[in-house]
Amino acid sequence: MVTPGSRTRWPVAAPVPEPPAQWHRVLTLLADVSLFVGTRAIWTQAAGHRLVVAAAISVCYASILACGVLALVVRRARSLARVDSCVLVTAVTLTLCAWAMNHGGSDEAVLTTQAARELVAGHPVYGQPWPWLFGHGVALTPTVTGGYDFTYGYPPLAPLLTAPLLWLGHGALPMTVVSTAALIAGTVALWRSLPSPWRSAATMACLGFGFLPSYARLGYPAIVALALLVPVVVRWPGLGRGGRLGVGGLARAACLGAACAAQQLPWFVAPFLLAGIYAVRRGELGARGAALVVARTVGAAGVVWLLINTYFVVSEPGTWIRGIALPLTQGAVIHGQGVVGVSLYFTDGSDRLDWYSHASMLLAAGLLVVFVLFVRRLGPAATVLPWCAFFLATRSQDGYYLMMTPLWLAAAVTAPASEFAAAWQPRPRFLSRRPARLAAAGLLLAPALASAVWAATGTPPLGMRVTSVRRATPTAVSRLDVEVGNTGAVALAPHFTLTTGQGMSQYWTVVRGPVTLPAHATARYELRPPSGRFPLPRPGVRIRLRAFTAVPQTLSSADVRLRPSG
Repeated sequence: MVTPGSRTRWPVAAPVPEPPAQWHRVLTLLADVSLFVGTRAIWTQAAGHRLVVAAAISVCYASILACGVLALVVRRARSLARVDSCVLVTAVTLTLCAWAMNHGGSDEAVLTTQAARELVAGHPVYGQPWPWLFGHGVALTPTVTGGYDFTYGYPPLAPLLTAPLLWLGHGALPMTVVSTAALIAGTVALWRSLPSPWRSAATMACLGFGFLPSYARLGYPAIVALALLVPVVVRWPGLGRGGRLGVGGLARAACLGAACAAQQLPWFVAPFLLAGIYAVRRGELGARGAALVVARTVGAAGVVWLLINTYFVVSEPGTWIRGIALPLTQGAVIHGQGVVGVSLYFTDGSDRLDWYSHASMLLAAGLLVVFVLFVRRLGPAATVLPWCAFFLATRSQDGYYLMMTPLWLAAAVTAPASEFAAAWQPRPRFLSRRPARLAAAGLLLAPALASAVWAATGTPPLGMRVTSVRRATPTAVSRLDVEVGNTGAVALAPHFTLTTGQGMSQYWTVVRGPVTLPAHATARYELRPPSGRFPLPRPGVRIRLRAFTAVPQTLSSADVRLRPSG
């Protein structure tokens, strides 16, 4: 009974928690689905003799299914964040299971581990050929000089990290541990750095689809560089805000220096980041303040880079500088999915292969200048633009793009266009109008495109014709006699190989024929396969006879018809 003047207390309903956004659910679900890619192959491999790994993968399958249900039915954003955590843990577990089954490594992992062994033994690391490491499934890097590169050609951080783990075993195992651990650490760092609704995107980009985990299992030093670049790229336009780096800014600059000491790919993205930081800080602090911020960043990065390299600078300065520059100077044969495919597959070669390298460097420089001129528009793409240059390079493999894609995500989420709204852009009087600015951008990129076209439209300098075939068996060739004519104006020293796919087979031995073929001359060459016999592929497979020369760099190709006899 309610008495007059009394207050009635009604039960207060608890606030209903706001449900997560539908796009957040979808992103979590996509990250969860990406974990299916490649998992069956690992489980099939483990089920025969590694039952513990197979059982762990089966548990991961259950986790994927449960997370898929929960991503669609949980009612609170906090609950969905826990599902994101579960997806991450599942992804890490699957990555470790895949490493447990496949940790043989690649040529890069084998070289890095050997470099660590030589370092521990007190021997020189750079400029030392280790041919016994190759073969038996370890890929070779052929060069246009007719040989192969057997030396270590990366900055020294990866061997330094690998050296304490040499006790783990022989082969490339120690380096695959380093790279896989680096990928997991980089994934966790990126996951924690992103706003909660975006975290599953980090799981998907780093560990989903199986792309980056496979490179980590192969022991690529670039994975170590990627992990170190993650804290640099996250919210990178804010570096030095207010004119102060602080402890966090110095730590990020140190990570940039360490990344540059791990592999060469960070060398290409660092100028874009530094130019962007200068433009953003100049819009806030003016020219002097921006220059001081960039100088402190470069100084901190440079000190860390130098500390990592100090031992090698002192003990082997000449071979060290040539070693870390090796990927740019080794003269590896053209390969990849970029414009070089024109000369490799669609034409019979080119006498202007050097111009692919020129085009790549010109495009990198042109894109950097265009980035500075239009930083307010292009700022968010600072982590993507550098890799465009590799599409024109002589080695335009997709790994150069794939291994750095998590940085694209980090920039997309944490460095939006609003961060660059007040950035400084140079505006000389002749660039005051929009048509003039567009024309300037076109002119800056035109030399690179012209160089690529010039390389792709070159003509093969050598004409080749198979005159006779000797067989070891009805389905294997033991000798080829080839008539070669030099249609060019300079003498050439050709190196021959036969290929049946997109890769580069080992060079054939020249049994008889001149080392150097004079201009406008014709000669006969007798060629022997590297293993003594060349098994003929099934009918319908394209067989290409290729000849590379080093000075100048050229490629000549010719289709040959070799059919099983009998």
